[in-house]
Amino acid sequence: MRNLFNFFKKEPLWDFAGGIHPPEMKTQSNGTPLRQLPLPAQFIIPIKQHIGHEGELLVSPGDKVLRGEPLTFGRGRMLPVHAPTSGIVEGIGPHMTAHPSALAEMCIFLRPDGEDRWCERHPVADYRQSERSEIVSRIHQAGVAGLGGAGFPTATKLKGGLHGVKTLIINAAECEPYITADDRLMQDCAAEVLEGCRILAWVLQSEQVLIGIEDNKPEAIAALKKALGKATDLQIRVIPTKYPSGGAKQLTKILTGREVPHGGRSTDIGVLMQNVGTAYAVKRAVINGEALTERVVTLTGGSVGKPGNVWGRLGTPISHLLHNADFSPASGQMVVMGGPLMGFTLPTLDVPVVKITNCILAPSASEMGNEEEEKSCIRCSACADVCPAALLPQQLYWYSRGGDHDKAREHNISDCIECGACAYVCPSNIPLVQYYRREKAEIRAIDLEAERTAQAKARFEARQERLEREKLAREARHQQAKRSTSDGENGQVAAALARVKAKKQAESPTDETAAENPVQTAQRSARHAQAMAHEAERQSETEPATRQTGDPRKAAVEAAIARARAKKASQDQHESAPQQENSEVKPAAPEAEAPVDPRKAAVEAAIGRAKAKKAAQAAEQAEAEPQQATPEVKPAEPEAEAPTDPRKAAVAAAIARAKAKKAAQAAEQAEAEPQQANSEVKPAEPEAEAPADPRKAAVAAAIARAKAKKAAQAAEQAEAEPQQATSEVKPAEPDAEAPADPRKAAVAAAIARAKAKKAAQAAEQAEAEPQQVEPAGSAEQHPEAATKNDSDGSPAASDDPRKAAVAAAIARVKARKAQHSTQED
Repeated sequence: MRNLFNFFKKEPLWDFAGGIHPPEMKTQSNGTPLRQLPLPAQFIIPIKQHIGHEGELLVSPGDKVLRGEPLTFGRGRMLPVHAPTSGIVEGIGPHMTAHPSALAEMCIFLRPDGEDRWCERHPVADYRQSERSEIVSRIHQAGVAGLGGAGFPTATKLKGGLHGVKTLIINAAECEPYITADDRLMQDCAAEVLEGCRILAWVLQSEQVLIGIEDNKPEAIAALKKALGKATDLQIRVIPTKYPSGGAKQLTKILTGREVPHGGRSTDIGVLMQNVGTAYAVKRAVINGEALTERVVTLTGGSVGKPGNVWGRLGTPISHLLHNADFSPASGQMVVMGGPLMGFTLPTLDVPVVKITNCILAPSASEMGNEEEEKSCIRCSACADVCPAALLPQQLYWYSRGGDHDKAREHNISDCIECGACAYVCPSNIPLVQYYRREKAEIRAIDLEAERTAQAKARFEARQERLEREKLAREARHQQAKRSTSDGENGQVAAALARVKAKKQAESPTDETAAENPVQTAQRSARHAQAMAHEAERQSETEPATRQTGDPRKAAVEAAIARARAKKASQDQHESAPQQENSEVKPAAPEAEAPVDPRKAAVEAAIGRAKAKKAAQAAEQAEAEPQQATPEVKPAEPEAEAPTDPRKAAVAAAIARAKAKKAAQAAEQAEAEPQQANSEVKPAEPEAEAPADPRKAAVAAAIARAKAKKAAQAAEQAEAEPQQATSEVKPAEPDAEAPADPRKAAVAAAIARAKAKKAAQAAEQAEAEPQQVEPAGSAEQHPEAATKNDSDGSPAASDDPRKAAVAAAIARVKARKAQHSTQED
């Protein structure tokens, strides 16, 4: 009856489907205590020893480091690795690591100095007084990972289970044959293992902590119970020995009776599992402030002379461990990292110890058995019977071998824990686990590529959406700008026009001044040019006789200087004087003036400037020619004159005729243009502008005809007189044109120049007189003009102003024609 009550008091346990019972082979190594090994000559420290990405390097070749000093750093699943001892970093490069593929990975080569000095450590006296996040950070900085074989970062696992974890399971089953690392650790360090379990439970705030251990470890069970004493915060659960009861899903099912859902994690059902070795490393990181630099490694097998468990420094070559265990390799010796069911064969003994290395198995020939050839599957279904995950290993084998990834997914190949139970019972010696591992690796690569493609597609779509949004935003801004421009366009244009008008009004003079400036400017320019011409003539006449009898080239130079001075004075007067019209044309009564259009005033001013310029040029020419003639004309002292070449005299006469012709043309233009300016500028009374009084127009036309006729006659005389003078000087001998008497030729040339000067003066008078005509109101007020018109033979008045204009034009044409005929003669 008492035994019955004890049975009901026991905690319930559950079982999982499948499983096997292989020979345990644990007694070879679990009977000797843990021991330390001497330091190797060189440490090979892989920078990646866990699941996830490697950290970033903190050291470079030549650096000196201490034990526990970080060699890399990282965040999240990027765990740092630490120096296993003090020494010097010799180099950084690729090296073969503990992986079934035997691929090379980046490693740090450290040569120990033999001192084995620790870096500065920061222990925590009472972790319960600290923040949980700080404790998790300490665990991460210490580089603690799952030491049961998975290598998952412990800090990341704790962060994921901070909320919702009710049960913490400490995995102490260690079900695989030959491996006794956890067993020996619990025997020698039971108190520290329990302390590490309490730290994990405090961080997770779990309601219960279950330590699951198989019943084939009586010494470890006794050590744990002794260390636990009467404490009830931790519960030790002894479970039957069965492989693979140490699997996470299988142990969870055994202790709680709940199953982890497919594709999920144990935290989904409120359970989190940690290994015994992980709990010990957590205690050392928090309480002692030590980083993970070593772990317990089982050295066993028939080829090992001293099997047992040792503290293996991370980075220690496997050859060094086996050498200190009296390893005696046989022919065709195999060395396995891990157990006989889940381990893998090492390609070389230079592979270093890493965080997930829990056993080095060197079996003898008898333990390895005979290597049998792989045969075809006989569909016995033995693999399905022992599968702890309730899978169909046979179907997975066919799909893995044929590369049918989709079918392998459908049959949940990802749930395979690679325990090797199926391969252990296969009568055809098919390495099923190897096929599953390869298939899972290919599926992971496919998934990774698909993930990258999806991310690239997402980035591309996000970029396209961003560009589309930017395009729409630009179009919206453009439309808004167009609307705002169209709304304010009229106002802006009006404002611009107003500014332009204001600027013009500020720069331009008043209407009255604009009407007066052009004519006044022209008049002043003409008077100034005439004054300069007279001044130059007086200077040439009053010069001493030495100049007359001197070198003619000097006289020409002086005449050129005089002309330049006259031209400069004319230009200065033209630039400084305001552009005004003839002031004499102004009507007498200002109050009767009508407002003048600014555009007309500008046109009239331009006409006045052109006329003034032409008048100045004519005055300069008329002034220059007499000056040149002056030193040559003086016939008073013929003995002082040098003999003159008759050809030069003929050339001078021709030049004089050309000058006279040009002066006549300038006179005609100066006569015609002021008449047009007078007719356009007249701002007299409004009734005077209309053709109501034709007598005024007749008077103006008569004056113009008279002036034109007078200028034409003067031009004809200037052209004809040099020829007459030539014939009059030498009437006796027709061959007098020869260079026999040069003085006569000089006299003729002087006469010709005097005639040209007289014609130029007549032209200037003809140009100036029309500007002095006053627009009288009626014929009665100007009887002189009417009388003059009668004496010239033209009608005194004309009722039609158009006839008067036609008559003036005819007179100008006749004068020009007469000039041309004279030139031809």
